[in-house]
Parts: sequence; structure tokens; C-alpha cells
Amino acid sequence: MPLPSAHDVALAAERRTAARLLLAHPLVTSTGPHSDAFPLIRRHADWLAQRFQQVFGYRLLVEASYARLFKAGLGTGSGHRLERPSTGTPFSPRTYAYLALALSVLVTAPEQLLLSQLVADLRAAAVDAGIEIADTGRQAERRTLAAALRQLVDWGVLVETEGQVAAVAEERGGEALLTVDREIARVVVAGPLAQSRNGADLVRRAADPGFGGPRTYVRRRLVETPVVHLDDLTDTEREWLRTRQRREAQAFSELLGLEAEIRAEGIALVDTEDELTDLHLPGTGTVAQAALLLLERLVDRLRPEEAGHPAVGGRLVIGVPVPDGLLPELLDDLIEEYGRRSGWQRGHLEDRDGFLAAVLDLLVRMRLMAPSGPVRAEGHGLPEGYEQTVADGRSVTDVSQARGQGSSDGGWILLAAAARYATTVAVKHRTDRSPTDDDSKEPSR
Repeated sequence: MPLPSAHDVALAAERRTAARLLLAHPLVTSTGPHSDAFPLIRRHADWLAQRFQQVFGYRLLVEASYARLFKAGLGTGSGHRLERPSTGTPFSPRTYAYLALALSVLVTAPEQLLLSQLVADLRAAAVDAGIEIADTGRQAERRTLAAALRQLVDWGVLVETEGQVAAVAEERGGEALLTVDREIARVVVAGPLAQSRNGADLVRRAADPGFGGPRTYVRRRLVETPVVHLDDLTDTEREWLRTRQRREAQAFSELLGLEAEIRAEGIALVDTEDELTDLHLPGTGTVAQAALLLLERLVDRLRPEEAGHPAVGGRLVIGVPVPDGLLPELLDDLIEEYGRRSGWQRGHLEDRDGFLAAVLDLLVRMRLMAPSGPVRAEGHGLPEGYEQTVADGRSVTDVSQARGQGSSDGGWILLAAAARYATTVAVKHRTDRSPTDDDSKEPSR
């Protein structure tokens, strides 16, 4: 087989760069933060559109001033949430409501309008939709509205021609002149709004892979989540993946530069350049440090015996129930051992229930822990009429009870991928410390 030419290598690299950018940032504009790569997307628009459609069932729209990759959902609990850049606080339902109301106004708005007029139109749209919104004169409500409008500026739907949308959060209600890009406003929403009866129905319909069926859903799940455990998949999906996993690994490497890590319990696609994720573990900050240390304690206590691949006599263990009361106990131990000497945030140390909730939220989003309950392999969260059994009766990997038995309602499951993040603790002695200084201990991998 002849080696690829330098031109072929360069062409593949350009397409991979453009595909990775769109996957991480589904809306790219000619004037936004990734404008330098926008010409690359336009140059390879036809190829990218074809590949995204064939592999993921995603539609790509490339226009003169923007490119929009219309991704599909993965079902309840698998969405990418928006956050306030200044604090990292997730958007509340109220913020999303303001965002949706603002978009409904802006798709038919004039090219320019005042901030005060936008707020008035937004309130009128809420009345028309039968949505109750709190008094926008309250400080907390003004900040929530400002966060939604700030997101529209970041997307390029709004341009702050004079003043800033943050003026809406001022006590006296500041003013600003805004320029509206109606085209971008119309392509922000990707879900099937017209066919959906309500929000829950929209989530279900968005997760339907359509004609692509199991192969499309599995590929989406692999590329959009940190790890896919086998019981995250139906019988049909597991069978398709079992027969294709090596070829799919090669395809993901060529298209996106991702490396597949294949285990008995599931598969993870690893980005060695650390660009295609909005989550980082190990990471900086109090919550990430505590999460990593908590995983180390949990893996040490709960590591199952005789786990492995059933084909070689092992026992498939995808998750282990966490005993009631163990999580707050371990967090208290970590706070006493590391909290104050490592400079953990005082707010977390004073609100231990909230601290534990934040740690568990990160671990759930990383697919390292999960609340106990039904899984997709048991039919949970499937779109209506979705095929979930192998048509010809072929045997598939049995994942029943792979997350253990006896877990209580409202309990937690430590998932298999957590073992990959088990830490060791290095003790660093400062040579210039005074006799009264404590040793500094930091987690490392």
C-alpha cells in the first residue's frame, strides 16, 4: 500500500481540525472567538457535512457568516449545560426560560433595538406563552436575565453596539443599543420544536437516532460523553458495538484524532490534546480536588473481587453500590485531612451537604458515579418505538445486575471507570518552612 502524500496528510489534518472545532463549538461565526478557523470550515464544508451526517446523523449548515452543527440529544441527564462564565454556576430553569423567550422575540426583531425594548418584548412574549416571570425589578431576577442575554451576545445573536446587556442588572435599569443577527437567532435551537408536545417530549424526540438506529446512537454517545458503560446501551446497541469496536476506534482516530480505550465494562474515547471536553478531572479548584480524593477512597474500599471479562471467566462489574452514609463520612475525613491546609474554599467547608452535592454532580457528569436506578439496558429513557433487542436472537453480553444488588432508592453507584482515576497522595516537604508549618499534601495521578 503506497504511503499517503504530503498533500493528503495536510488535507486530512485540516479536515480533522475543522471537525474537532465544530464538535466542541457547534456554532462558529466569522467574527466570534474562533473566527481564525472559520475559513477552514467553509473550505471543507461539503466533506464535513457529508461525514457528520453519515457518522452521527448531524446536520451541518455553513453560510457566509456562520457554521452551525445541529447536534442531537442523548436523552434525560445527558445534556450539555450552560454556565455563567464568571462563576461557573449552571443556568437555572429561570435562565433557560429567559433565553428561550428572548430567542422567540429576536427571530422577528428589527435589526437594531434598545435593551429596554427587548426586555418589554420579552415580558409580553411570556404573557402570550402563559409563562409567569418574576418581577424583573428584583436584583436576583435582573442578574438572571442579564446572564441569558450575555449568552446571546457570546453566540453572536446580539451585538452590543452601544452599552452592554449587563446594564439590565443595574438597579436603575441602564440602557444599551443592540444589533440583532436574526439568521443566527433562528439556528440556535436544534431540537424538533414543531413536533414536540412539551419539554420532556422534546428531550425524547431529540434523542431518537432516526434511520441510523443503534449505530448512530452509539457513535453519538461515544463522542459526546466521557465514557460509555455497557449497560448504557440496549441489547442491539451492545451487539453492534461488540462487532464493530475496533473498526470504530480506527474511524474515530482518523476523523477526530481520538483514541479508544476498550475495557470489559465499556469504552471511552480519549482526547490526548484535551480540547474536546468541558469537564476536567484531575482539575483545579476545591470541588475537583475533593472529587479526585473521594474517588481514591471509594475505589480502595469498594473495589470488587474477581471482576473481569466474562469470556475469560471474569465477572462483569459495571458498578458497585455505595453503602449508606459512607459518602458524607469520607468527605468529612477529607476536609479534616486536606481542607484547611490545602486552602479549600470556606463556603464549601461550611456547607458540607452542598459541598458533597457539588462533588457528586461532577462525578456523575464524568460518568464515574451514578444515582441508583434503572438504566438504558433495561429500557429506561428510550424513544417510543425504538428497537432494543437483537432481531435474530444472537447472544449479547449480559449486563443484568452488573451494578450490584441491594442498593437503596436514592443511593449511589460507583462506576467501573472510577478505578482509572484512583490517586496516590504525594507528601511534599518544603525546605524553607518554619518548625511550626504543617506538611503540604496534594493529590497526584
